[in-house]
This record gives sequence, structure tokens and C-alpha cells, in this order.
Amino acid sequence: MKKNVALITENFHHYIPPDLAGYKHFGGFTALKKALALSEEDLIERIEDSGLRGRGGAAYPTGKKMRQSKAYQDDIKYLICNADEGEPGTFKDRDLLEQDPFGVLEGMVITAYAVGATHGILYLREEYAHLLELLQGAMAAMRREGLLGQGILGTALDFDMTIFSGAGAYICGEGTSLIESMEGRPGRPRNKPPYTKAQGLYLKPTLVSNVETFSAITAIVKHPQGVFTGYGTQKSPGTKLISLCGNVNNPGTYEVPFGLTLEEIITELGHGVAGDKGIKFVQVGGISGPLLPRACLKMPLTYEDFDAEGLSIGSGAVLVVDEDTDILDFLDAVAAFFKHESCGKCTPCREGNRQLMNILKRMREGTALPSDPENIQRIAHTMKYASFCGLGKTAPTALLSAIKYCPEEIFMRRGQ
Repeated sequence: MKKNVALITENFHHYIPPDLAGYKHFGGFTALKKALALSEEDLIERIEDSGLRGRGGAAYPTGKKMRQSKAYQDDIKYLICNADEGEPGTFKDRDLLEQDPFGVLEGMVITAYAVGATHGILYLREEYAHLLELLQGAMAAMRREGLLGQGILGTALDFDMTIFSGAGAYICGEGTSLIESMEGRPGRPRNKPPYTKAQGLYLKPTLVSNVETFSAITAIVKHPQGVFTGYGTQKSPGTKLISLCGNVNNPGTYEVPFGLTLEEIITELGHGVAGDKGIKFVQVGGISGPLLPRACLKMPLTYEDFDAEGLSIGSGAVLVVDEDTDILDFLDAVAAFFKHESCGKCTPCREGNRQLMNILKRMREGTALPSDPENIQRIAHTMKYASFCGLGKTAPTALLSAIKYCPEEIFMRRGQ
């Protein structure tokens, strides 16, 4: 199996954004032309047949999401590209926006046609402010060429887009929190239902998808049927962008076919661990992801294999941590991050993260109470099942996985 492929990333380093002519030279906007030649139904079916799942972390079937969105009609329908890439250890969306912004924007126009969206918004992470001018230039170039605005490519499709700059809140990576912030309120998750597909931005039908998802839509429509599904496995077709980082010799963004093992990713793409040290664990999916010991590294990167272990691929981060790292120090840093980023709306997340830090502090100092091992698990499970949104539900993931795979590292040392 080829380890590193270029399908979604095929235009990387081939043109200098926002050079629209350069993008067109390498087949840019052929996908849009193909999409506009199809009916909306046939286009959605094409995405469904590809098996594409959302690349932001939730992995919801993209075609199903588009079909559900299309069912809601109104005078205004919004399409939002979630570029609030705030997951520590994840940077693949940034690379897509830097290296191939037109691939993202083309995917948005294709999706707008499929679901009947009238207004597009790219929600840009505050820390990516350096990309603002580039993206504005790309949109302006598309308008000049009739690829945005009224009557796109001489058809009845009217669709334009703008950029909204976030304010640096991790919670706004969650769709409803993102929308709340766009409406001028604190970024806190909404009650659901109603779902954003029915009542999103300004209570209008809204479809929110990730940067990589839109890029994948462009690639799927651009290439003949079967090209995308020719990669991966039957249950996890296609490719996934991963952010390989941490204690590896060759960190970076890689596009890999599903089915590649974590060990292959680290040794063949990452060129092994820096300093020839041993691996302590690998965190998959960003700071909200599980910690996997070396024994788990032969696990294939597929939805089915991760689901079987009760795990999630998440955003696609692969953080390699070497043997010199103290796992309790690492878990304390995770808890501190979530304590800082919690919006405070619900008690399990707001108070749970604080209590996890208190117990971890005692464990690190060797002063743990007899009740701490039981209490830390009870609090973590309460957060996982009772928190209001995904932030609180996934905040204890690293801790729970560490307890599952290496309890001796958590409980059986320092006099505990």
C-alpha cells in the first residue's frame, strides 16, 4: 500500500495562491463544471456513493448531511466552512488553506449548488489571520471570473461568500458555538434540536462542514467515479489528511489512505522517533483524543478498527510522545487546556476539569488519597456521558485511555 498519496492534496506546490490561472492550469474548477452538469440529486448521490465522512472529527456521512440540508428550503440558506482549527496538534486545514485555497472554495460552491445555499461564510480561526488577505484575494479572483456571485458560469446558481474571523476560542470549533459567536454572543453550544440544518445562523437553514471535507468534495467530483474509493478500505474509503507531530524526525501534513497502520505512519512517513528514543504513547485525534501505547500501533487507521476499540480518529492529528515524557505531566497539561477552554455552561465540564486537575496534582506529587483512583474515573465518566457538548465529553478521553492501556503509569507508583 502506498503510504503517502496526493488526491486531495494534488495541487500542493503546483501553483502559488491566489493565482487563479495557476489553479485552472492544473484542472481547477473542472469539478464545478461537472457538478453543474448534474442534477442536485445526482450530485448528492455521487458524494453518498463515495462514502465520504466529515473530516472535522465527528465523521458524520457527508452525503447524508447534504441530503438532510437540502430538505430545508428558505429565502436564505447559509453554508459555513469551519476553519476554526483549534485542536492542539492539528494543522492540516491550515495547510489546505495555504497551499490550495481554491480547492476548498470550489468545494463550497459545489456544495452550495447541491443543497441550495445562497450565502457562504468561511469562519477563520483568529490565529490564522495571516491567511485573511490570501483568502480574500482568492475570492476576489473567483468573482472576476464569474465563479462567485450572480449566475455562476452562466447558470442559474447565485452564490457568494465572505470571511468571518473568530476570536480564538476552542469551543467555537463546535458548530452551534461557532454560530453563536457569529451572531455576537459568547461562543457556547446551543440546545439541539433544532439542528443547524433547520435553524442555524440567524435561525436560517445552515450547513456547517470542515475545510478538508470541502476539499475532498472537489477531488471526488473532479476525478472519475472509483478514484476516491480506490483508496482505503470498504468501510473507510478514500484518504485522510493527518497532522503528524511531536517527537518524530519528519513532522508535517500527509495524505494517507485509510488502512495504513500508525506504526507505518510514524516509521515511514515520520522517519521514526527523534533521537532514536522509544515511544511512550501516541495521541490520535488531537488533545481530545486517546493515548495509545506502543502495543496498539499496529492498529489500522480506519473508522471500523477505531470504533471496535471505542476510539475516534478525530481531526487526524497523530502526536508521537517519546519515553522521556511523564504521562501524569502530560495528562495534567491536557486537563489544564480543557479547564481553560471550557465555556462553563454545564457543571460536568466546568467542575469536572477542575477536579481532574486537583487529583492529578496529588498523583504527580505522590500525595494521592486512597479514594483518588476511584474518584478520578467516576468524574471522567460523568464528564464523558453528562457534558452538554463535545468539549466536555471528550476532555477526559486521554485520561480514560491511559487508565485502560497503562494503569500502572497512573496508579501504581510514587507511593500510591
